Amino acid sequence: MKHKLQIRLFRPVDAQVLAQIFHEAARSTAPRFYRPQQVAAWSPAPVPDEQFLTRVSDGRHIFVAVDQRDAPWGFIELEHDGHIDCFYCHPSMTGIGVGSLLYTYLEAEAVAMGLTHLRVEASEAALAFFQHRGFTLIGRQDFMRLGVPIHNYAMVKCLSRHEVASQRTS
Repeated sequence: MKHKLQIRLFRPVDAQVLAQIFHEAARSTAPRFYRPQQVAAWSPAPVPDEQFLTRVSDGRHIFVAVDQRDAPWGFIELEHDGHIDCFYCHPSMTGIGVGSLLYTYLEAEAVAMGLTHLRVEASEAALAFFQHRGFTLIGRQDFMRLGVPIHNYAMVKCLSRHEVASQRTS
């Protein structure tokens, strides 16, 4: 990875930039997999700071990849039941390991929390990422978003304390 990044916990001051990362990532990555109407429904505009803060105020863990200046470049959310919610990297940071760094950190934290499973609803863009990390495909989920049909994939992964411990040391 050419950028030296570290992972830290979310701070309320991050809300605006994370909402922007979500929007830019959805608008940049999704068009390779979804129709224009689906992309527009996925993220019509960046959510306001207050709305972002309200959504994440349920106690979930949000891990943020930041550079040396503490500027966020990606984030991943882990709910207390093992559900991975949002997981986005700035489009300029895709393909260089930021997502892998965030996911590896999340998985180690999940094991430390005593979770035995992770689950996610992966987009077409994220499907292969999660498959490569040992997630099992449960099935395709079709739903409506702002009146537009869209889909994702339900996936699950059983966590083994031994596997994650060996990942930390390698």
